[in-house]
Amino acid sequence: MILPVDDPDDPRIAEFVSVRERDLVGRRGRYIAEGEVVLRLAASRPDHRLRALLLSERGARGLADLLPGLDAPVYVARQAVMDAIVGFPIHRGMLGLVEPPPAPDPAALLAGLAPEARVVGLLGITNHDNVGGIFRNAAAFGAAAILLDAACCDPLYRKAIRVSVGASLIVPFARVADGADMLRRLDAAGFSVRALSPSGAMRLSDYRPAGRTAVLFGTEGPGLPADLLAATPTLSIPMAPGFDSLNVATTSGIVLHHLAAR
Repeated sequence: MILPVDDPDDPRIAEFVSVRERDLVGRRGRYIAEGEVVLRLAASRPDHRLRALLLSERGARGLADLLPGLDAPVYVARQAVMDAIVGFPIHRGMLGLVEPPPAPDPAALLAGLAPEARVVGLLGITNHDNVGGIFRNAAAFGAAAILLDAACCDPLYRKAIRVSVGASLIVPFARVADGADMLRRLDAAGFSVRALSPSGAMRLSDYRPAGRTAVLFGTEGPGLPADLLAATPTLSIPMAPGFDSLNVATTSGIVLHHLAAR
């Protein structure tokens, strides 16, 4: 159902008002999908329920083939009205309010993976660009799942989804309490775990994964906690003299490519 909107204070589109501020305070388990690629992906997934769309007139034309089949209200506004609703110039002109499936139990998620599955573990990563980039790399190189500790930011935050090009809607993920909890769960599920560190004991190029494998990444700067590094075999990516580290999303791409190639 296509519904015109002329007033930024229209109560029907309250969930889209001041998008950035609402992103920060939370959406009661829902998320905002932005742009054509992400919206089409969200609409194609039966486990992600599209609750409403807010489109500019041009955005509605771009999704004209999709709209008739949607079981959700579609609000269409002139570009100036849409900008006033969301609180900034939104050039893509396409937003969707989506309800994702319940988060899976970490043990159940790991238990259901294949014997040769590759899993990514993230600890303390609070930058949405990095989380989105890691999810994109995980999808591109066939990682089966991602575990995040309680300190990591939300992969379903609007910017993380956009940077991931929708991969955070595709790659299964679950939350664990902390690094120790992550290691316990991976060990119980039969995963061989490796931690990435600039001072890692083995070069990544020398590592040959076998069976279920998990690779752990920490936040930029401090990296992974010292106690976790002490308890886990470590890998490094050698670099030119005078330079000791890469962006964590870039690192994940290199590591996951290496695992996929093996």
